[in-house]
Amino acid sequence: MKFLTDEKLLIVGAAGMIGSNMVQTAAMLGLTPNICLYDIFEPGLKGVLAEMDHCAFEGINLTATIDPAVAFKDAKYIISSGGAPRKDGMTREDLLKGNCQIAAEFGDNIKKYCPDVKFVVVIFNPADVTALTALIHSGLKPSQLTSLAALDSTRLQEALAQEFGVAQYKVTGSYTYGGHGEAMAVFASKVKVDGKPLSELNLSAERFAEIKHNTIQGGSNIIKLRGRSSFQSPAYQAVKMIEASMGGDKFTWPAGTYVNNEQYKNVMMAMPTVIDATGVHFTNPEGSKEEMADLQASYEHLCKMRDEIVTLGIVPAVADWKKENPNL
Repeated sequence: MKFLTDEKLLIVGAAGMIGSNMVQTAAMLGLTPNICLYDIFEPGLKGVLAEMDHCAFEGINLTATIDPAVAFKDAKYIISSGGAPRKDGMTREDLLKGNCQIAAEFGDNIKKYCPDVKFVVVIFNPADVTALTALIHSGLKPSQLTSLAALDSTRLQEALAQEFGVAQYKVTGSYTYGGHGEAMAVFASKVKVDGKPLSELNLSAERFAEIKHNTIQGGSNIIKLRGRSSFQSPAYQAVKMIEASMGGDKFTWPAGTYVNNEQYKNVMMAMPTVIDATGVHFTNPEGSKEEMADLQASYEHLCKMRDEIVTLGIVPAVADWKKENPNL
């Protein structure tokens, strides 16, 4: 098998459903022969390693450890799903304190054991704030660390494809920006369905409101249907993000990225992004007046969550971030 790189890929939270799916996906896509599995739950970790070995992937060296010093050492690419999952009835924000504490430790491990890591993807909820926490603690450049946000956009794409009876890939421009949560901003003004603008397809405002609601509640719906939070789709999208950072096909779905410009200050939020071998890069969204107002409201919600983790002492006050991470 031909690999994109031979550098070390670390999967954090590998004993979980998302983590184990990420291991398998990375192996199947041939990203690197050097994959390390890390988790604090040793029996589950051993079970995942055994299952992966039973797949008999050719040319791949899988290792597993419960020791962060071993896991993070020499890692050049990292994906972390190492937080508590969302359960039925919970919002992503309900996980804030515990998972941000985990994210702080994750960032500290990067700074301590692999400060020369090339790219990091954080996917445990609330991803906008856990990724921000990890970035502050890690000392990395903003272009080196991102969070998963694509699922909101792919859920919107799926819903519109079903509404109009077309293949999902024929729906383009279906993006959500801002927070990866109940306050996300759904952008549809640039959507095309099989090449035709959505505005020309007689979709009623009432029906689009239903689609928008279902998009926002997409993760909750998976929990109701399957009895657990999403794991296959976040695993696949996260690995595709890492693949892009390794020099594979560019990743062009929205990703969470650190933003500090004239409009949005000191937050991690989903933006129009491209991930490639040089990292994650963003531009400002363009949309209707209503969409931009929704984005502003989403940004303000993210600021409240950011300020909450400052109050909890998980990250310093914004003015002191540079002391923790000079790249901010």
